[in-house]
This record gives sequence, C-alpha cells and structure tokens, in this order.
Amino acid sequence: MSTGTARSARIPAVARRPRIGLVAGGLGAYWPQFPELLPTLRCSAARVAERMGQYDADVVDVGFISDAEDGAAAAERLRAADCDLIVGFLTTYMTATMLVPIAQRSGAPVLLINLQPTEAMDHASFGTGDWLAYCGACPLPEMANTFERVGVAFRSVSGHLEDERAWARIGRWIRAAGVRSVLRNGRHGLMGHLYPGMYDVSTDLTMVPGQLGGHVEVLEFDDLRVRVQQVTDKEAELKLAETREVFDLADTVVGDDLAWAARVSVALDSLVHDFDLDTLAYYHRGLEGEIHERLGAGMILGASLLTARGVPACGEYELRTSLAMLIADRLGAGGSFTELQALDFRAGVVEMGHDGPGHTVISERKPLLRGLGVYHGKRGWGVSVEFDVRHGPVTVLGLGQTRRGTYQLIAAEGNVVGGPHLEIGNTTSRVDFGCDPGEWTDAWSASGVGHHWALATGSLLPDLRAVADLGQLELVEVSA
Repeated sequence: MSTGTARSARIPAVARRPRIGLVAGGLGAYWPQFPELLPTLRCSAARVAERMGQYDADVVDVGFISDAEDGAAAAERLRAADCDLIVGFLTTYMTATMLVPIAQRSGAPVLLINLQPTEAMDHASFGTGDWLAYCGACPLPEMANTFERVGVAFRSVSGHLEDERAWARIGRWIRAAGVRSVLRNGRHGLMGHLYPGMYDVSTDLTMVPGQLGGHVEVLEFDDLRVRVQQVTDKEAELKLAETREVFDLADTVVGDDLAWAARVSVALDSLVHDFDLDTLAYYHRGLEGEIHERLGAGMILGASLLTARGVPACGEYELRTSLAMLIADRLGAGGSFTELQALDFRAGVVEMGHDGPGHTVISERKPLLRGLGVYHGKRGWGVSVEFDVRHGPVTVLGLGQTRRGTYQLIAAEGNVVGGPHLEIGNTTSRVDFGCDPGEWTDAWSASGVGHHWALATGSLLPDLRAVADLGQLELVEVSA
C-alpha cells in the first residue's frame, strides 16, 4: 500500500450498504382458476418492493415466481447478486420446491415474509380466490420444516401490508444485514502492538475473516508518521477549526499539544482513506518522547472525530472492541470505547468509560477537550476527550472470544443517568442496570467479555438477536 499524499475528506467505507434480494411468489396452478388473483398478488408485491426501497439498502428485485423452474432461475440471479439477505414474500400458498433453490444456492440468509393485504378478510363477501390472497401463512410451516431438513436456517415475519409492527421487525433484519455486510466486506486497521500484558486483548487475526469475514490490515506507526509529515499548515488549520466546532476547550489545553493532535488527526484521515478502513485499533508505547510515542499520545482527538464519522477507532490495540463499536454504529446507536471505572453503591450505578477516544455524536453535552500532563498507564501527554453518553436507555456490547477460539456477542441493557463525574479527561457514564452494581459487575465479568466494550445508545437486544442469527454468532445476554 502506498504511503503517498492522497487527501480526501471522504471516508469511502462508510458508504457501503447492504444488498437485499427480493422475490415474491405464489402457486401458478391458481392463475387459470382465479384470473383476478395474480393481479392482486402482484399489487401486493409492488407495495412490498416500494416499502423495501425506503430502507438504507440496495434492493435487488427479481420479480414474481410461480413454479419450481421460476424459483431455480431466481436462485441463479440472486446468487450472482451476492446478497446480504434475501427476502421471500409469500403472497399465497407456494410449494417448498420454489424456495429451496433460492435458500440453498444464494449463500445468503433468507427471511420469509407473510403480509396479507389487510388486517382481516371480509368473510361475508369473499370467495376462494379472494381468500387465497390472504393465504401467505399457509406455506410457512411447510417452509420451516423443509428448511430444517435441508439445513437452512429459518426466520419469518407475519403481518399485513401496512402493519407497522411487522415492518419494524423486517427493518430489524435489514439492519442486521447491514451489519453482516460491513463485517463481510470490512477492512479493519490494526496499528502498533499489544498493550503489554493484556492477554484478553490479544486477537487471532485469522479468526476475524474466518468467523466474521472482512480483512485485517496490519499497519505500522510509520504509516501514520509519514502522513503526519505530509500534513500542510492549511490542513492543520482546517482541522483546528473543526475541533473548535465539535469540542469545548478546557483552559488546561496547551496550544502546541492541540496543534499536534490536529496534525495527527489529518494524517489519520489520510490513513483511513488510503487503506479504505472501516475501523482502526492502535497502541504504541514509545520511549523518551520519540516520534512514535508522540504519535500514540496524539491520537485521541483524531480517533474521536473518526468514530463520530462512522469509522470506530479505539486504543490499546483492541480490535474486537473496534468491531463491537462498528456493529453498534451500523445499528444507528453509536458505540463509544468503554471499560469499567468504579462502582457507586450509594447511587446504585456502574461508572464506565475511557480516557478517550469517544463517540462524540452520542454525547449528552458538547464534549470537552482537556489537557493532560500524563495519560494514566500510557506514555506521553496531550489532549483527551471528556463527556458522558446521552442519558436514557443504553446497551453495552462486547465481542468475546472463548477458549475454543469462537467469537460471541455479549450485551446488557441499562440506563445512563446523571450524577457527579470526575474531571480528568475521561468519557465517564453512570449506568443503572436496575440491580446492585456489584452483582452486575460480577455477572458482566463472568460473561467472558474482556477488558473493553462499546457503550451504545438505545435498547439493542432485539437488533443484536437478529445480528447474531444472520452472523451465526452466539449472543450472551447479561443480567444480574
């Protein structure tokens, strides 16, 4: 990879969208028997395609199938499209032979939807042809049984065309497909070396593409060093202006330290662009104020700005946590680099966060840059980020690794509440998990989560169940 002078504010990895295949179908034997049925079903299929087009996804609509031969042809088109999720719309009864080729050959998970035209039939006026337009539920047990026997995972959503509850569930699967897409196609930067002694942080790089997909790009701090050298004064000034818009500056911020962090931030933008990264995890110890130590100490500002732009960046070489942050971000919930800090038994909360970087978009208030003469446990000095995550429902999400080497999602839901905070340049949040903070901490630690995780806004467990399903991952839900 070149260490050239490419410059762009564009972060191309953020633009990746899931590709959703869509196929509708019904039993062709009905069409000559009930001439008005197929037009009715096609109308329903058009409405589903319209609603699907409203999601943040690229929809590949292969049309309407009526028999096994149509299904086989659709299977080939969807296989070639390399979808992240295929949605099969059961408009009426259809045989399993019509969908099995699609499920087997596409290489993508399949979601079956049964959305009848309205909430209920008009029983007094309906004949057989009218009823058949409401008969999408009929083949669901058949599909479930057949999928089980051919070794294909089964999932479905039933409702009616304008049923917002059903569409909320469909949207959950599409968001999960978005996570699957970015993991399958993602590029994850790992720069520097392991924080000395942190066994839990150590990650087998082969297992990332092996279980999640994507690619791990091993970077040197020299890849950043040469880009810092190429930063122009104009670029540095523009980054300083952006910094003053995003952050309040404490009076402890030293001008030279801020200027250095801005140059490092510009270089980080170039690094992410040049290597087309979706995430970045980094750490370098350094010695006696040499350039690599100064680079490591100057990362927090740029890493926070990158995270806010949808490219999670975290310290301490925490690749699995940058992946957890990416999952949370693609679910629209942010995801800030987090660890345990203290327990407040008087208030019944767990205090968690980190000494920067943080996801500034989900801050409760305008984030603060604070100047630090020393980073605890790390060499160097400079500026650090201070804020707490937006008050209200939150989810903590980690990517654990078992002794078998397999990854598992580990999550718990709580609420960020107000209260006193240390003013030491940390992203501290006070989280109420609805139980004794000591008991919760014991349960969370026993889950195998590791030292760090993502702190995200909202109640994400329903979405994470879908992500785990599509990604063939175990989800561990922690409660005391």
